[in-house]
Order: sequence, then structure tokens, then C-alpha cells
Amino acid sequence: MTDDSQARIADLVSKNDVLLFMKGTPLFPQCGFSSRAVAILDHLGVEYGSVDVLQDQGVRQGIKEFSDWPTIPQLYVKGEFVGGSDIMMEMYEAGELAELMRDKGVPASV
Repeated sequence: MTDDSQARIADLVSKNDVLLFMKGTPLFPQCGFSSRAVAILDHLGVEYGSVDVLQDQGVRQGIKEFSDWPTIPQLYVKGEFVGGSDIMMEMYEAGELAELMRDKGVPASV
């Protein structure tokens, strides 16, 4: 893991209010967990950026060290690591994810 990858990840996280590190893209998720994460964010109606970890091995490994979280997808809101798709689903179902977006000042795009 290079410092360069960590710096790139930190830069991406800081520049996006909501950022999803995922396998594939929002239009073409490459795994079920990434697909679920995209569906949750789409249901919330928030704008978000995404990073396809399959396109960059440095980011794919680096994000796991950056967050100290072993799996992908990973969601960041206003620079804060939220969790993977299971945590996103639990928070979404409990209304906590929408509340987090509101508390962090993330506007719904709808």
C-alpha cells in the first residue's frame, strides 16, 4: 500500500459529500452488495460519487486500510466512514441513514 493511494483516497473522500467505494458503477454494479448499496442511496435520493475499485488495484487494497474495514462497498458521508452494505441496510431500515444525511447537511436531489 502506497502513501500515494492513501492520499488519493483521502482526497476523494474529502471532495465528495457522499462517496461509495464499490465494485462496478452505479449503472452496472459488479456484485450484489454494491448493487444493494446503490439501491439504498438511490432510494434516499441523495447525490453521491462512486469509485470503481475494480479499475484501480491500489484503491481496491488501499480503501481497506484507509477505513480499517475488510470489505467493499464502503460508504463515506462528509468524510466519515459509515460502513458496508449490511450496515447501510440496517441504518436505512431504521431510518438512521436518512437521518445521518440530514444531520450532515446532505441535500436530497429529488
